[in-house]
Amino acid sequence: MTVERTFDQNIRLGVLGGGQLGRMLIQSAIDFNIDISILDPDKHAPCKNVASSFQVGKLTDFETVYNFGKNQDVITIEIENVNTQALKQLSREGKKVYPQPEIIELIQDKRTQKQFYQEHQIPTAEFVLVNGRKDLHEHISFLPAFNKLGKEGYDGRGVTRIEEVGDIDRAFDAPGLLEKNIDFKKEISVIVARSESGQVVSFPAVELSFHPEANLVEYLFSPADISKEIEARAEKIAVDVIKKLNMIGILAVEMFLTRNDDILVNEIAPRPHNSGHQSIESNITSQYEQHLRAILNWPLGSTKIKSPSAMVNLLGEDNYQGPAKYLGIEEALSLEGVHIHLYGKKITKPFRKMGHVTIVDENLDNLKQKARKVKDLLKIIS
Repeated sequence: MTVERTFDQNIRLGVLGGGQLGRMLIQSAIDFNIDISILDPDKHAPCKNVASSFQVGKLTDFETVYNFGKNQDVITIEIENVNTQALKQLSREGKKVYPQPEIIELIQDKRTQKQFYQEHQIPTAEFVLVNGRKDLHEHISFLPAFNKLGKEGYDGRGVTRIEEVGDIDRAFDAPGLLEKNIDFKKEISVIVARSESGQVVSFPAVELSFHPEANLVEYLFSPADISKEIEARAEKIAVDVIKKLNMIGILAVEMFLTRNDDILVNEIAPRPHNSGHQSIESNITSQYEQHLRAILNWPLGSTKIKSPSAMVNLLGEDNYQGPAKYLGIEEALSLEGVHIHLYGKKITKPFRKMGHVTIVDENLDNLKQKARKVKDLLKIIS
């Protein structure tokens, strides 16, 4: 006699981090009647008013993270800067922690990330490790290159371009790396998911366009304008990365497509990612639902594209800081195919991620025109 598995809607799911990624994860979990508890240091975090339970606390403090996790069945993250020692202890005590603490720890440091690629034959840009600013003088021949902080660099912070010896004073005086400047024609991203049972599914590659000052994604187009052969290689690399990590959950793999059509892994993120926001409207399964499916060991969903799409990040305008005011919302909503997502952040700052807009349209030229128009229309000031 076959015994059917009972769907457990009472599972206690805890998330470290209460930002916009956690907010959109909660929105997906509501469809399954799954309650989510959030831990975040900001009492006004985007998840504050939508989480079933919201606790204010430091994500890097052992006792805070451990005590929060003790009350959960499954623990996941929406930010990497968390106390992995507490997560390891929770895992030893039988809690399911996905992505696994060892993987979060590896990815927290760009140095160990790059060494992992090197050791596992994952294509990536040349690099050298440095312990501080003075070390750069030993690698003059390596310039031009990007100096990256090993730890705590995010959202465009912790990266600076070093062209020549005269720029070394701008380098970070902390452990990090020098990464060879890559002559690339496109930046692409492939999001891949792996479940506890080992099932692996990837999303079609997307194309990224970065803000020149903030080093943040400004536009995203799905699918990427690349050949089927290049897309297949990019997908194979992303699948290879998550399998070699033996990771459970969702992983964003950002890559460079060089002038010679080589594909090099830039960075990875073991959580829902900015390069997957458009999946809410444009893919059969969103990245948020897929993450839930992966960490709860449900069958992974189809990632097929329902419609070509663009995503525009809504960033706080430069020179404005204070209570957020949104300009151009009604005009943007008058455009067909526009879906606005505001993150609930009360205070705007220059280049702070305040929301995003997904535009769906079967015509690629229309899509690009609408994306530019939305970018021009929507402004966040104070």
